[in-house]
Amino acid sequence: MQAHQSDAGREDGGAATTAAPAHIWTPTKEQLAARVARYGELQPMSTAKDLAWVPQAAWDIIFARTISPVVLDDTKNPFGNSSPITGAAGTTMFISVMPPGQGPCLHSHNTTYETFMVLEGSIEYFIGDPIEHRVTLNKWDVFSCPPGVYRGFRNVGTGEAVQLTVITGLGDNRDDVSLPNSIADQLRTEHGEKVLDGFRSILHFDPPRS
Repeated sequence: MQAHQSDAGREDGGAATTAAPAHIWTPTKEQLAARVARYGELQPMSTAKDLAWVPQAAWDIIFARTISPVVLDDTKNPFGNSSPITGAAGTTMFISVMPPGQGPCLHSHNTTYETFMVLEGSIEYFIGDPIEHRVTLNKWDVFSCPPGVYRGFRNVGTGEAVQLTVITGLGDNRDDVSLPNSIADQLRTEHGEKVLDGFRSILHFDPPRS
């Protein structure tokens, strides 16, 4: 197979360049096992255990009812520090389950893309603060939200909704989630300052807009 010249090489008449050959290897049985996640063995995100004292009604404002990490980086992030697979070129992956009517509030991933695939049910996504767009996705539909956009979603079906979420982006910052100040006000009003401070330990709340 003929190697492709780089664009620069073709433009300036220089010699063609080829990438160094990749190092191909075969993992051991133990290394392979560390790259496998089985659905039946997934556990809820460890953050839920760290803040187990927070009422479920408050959790339901911020997160999907159940979030089970599949892949996490070994770095600070809102989804905890426990997953069957650790490290995949900065990818975060988890499965969310939501009862009818439930889903997380508006939030932004400020440096990463968040891509959703509906695995079961119907989920409505709402975009902007104030909300300017709504889109409903059904099984196998996908929405990829770019960085710096407020988005939230909820189960609009009659049964449980199940969703696969994949978070990707350049760099190693996964602690990039922020919420509008209106959500801080809602938490304070409905659940008190202590609950708000609990969520502040894992999430950022943006200042009020002028």
